[in-house]
Amino acid sequence: MNDLQQVFVNEGTFGLLADGLIPVESADWSNGLVAPMSQGALIVTGINTGFVEAAVTAQENAPVAAPAETWDEVVEVSVRAQGGSMRLESLDLGPVAHALVLLPPSASGWYRLRVHAYGRELLRDQTSMEPVEKYLLTIWPGSQKSVTVVRASERIERASQAAQATPAQESARTVGHNPPIRKPS
Repeated sequence: MNDLQQVFVNEGTFGLLADGLIPVESADWSNGLVAPMSQGALIVTGINTGFVEAAVTAQENAPVAAPAETWDEVVEVSVRAQGGSMRLESLDLGPVAHALVLLPPSASGWYRLRVHAYGRELLRDQTSMEPVEKYLLTIWPGSQKSVTVVRASERIERASQAAQATPAQESARTVGHNPPIRKPS
């Protein structure tokens, strides 16, 4: 995998964000790996604090090939991005250098995001200043669709079961009373 970047993680998340916005009140945490928001997405790591390696690519069309056997988990979600670009970001340290991805045009502003993850169970909830986890994020123009679990783990299955057992609630996206958080520059 080319162009791996080290991303600092705190509290077990990093982001693929548009304009530095973190509208966390709109996050859908139901699949246990990627939480799409009203703009962008948060990626849930295994470690609590430290570094992971990640790469992000944009494509004109959906990836054709099935995920390589080396990935433990693969999940696809719909994300919205209206600025024409997204950036891999540490929620504490900000944008990762050389991790800006220019998005192909999407008339609707909707994209599909496929997140591949490896190693999330190796040091779960621990600190690791040496990366043991790897992520590949691939984004392409698409429509708003439900979550697709391409390759599940026990962790993803537990998160999906918990989400199904939770009573339906009004989405924070429709409430709209909390403005998105902008990270300090």
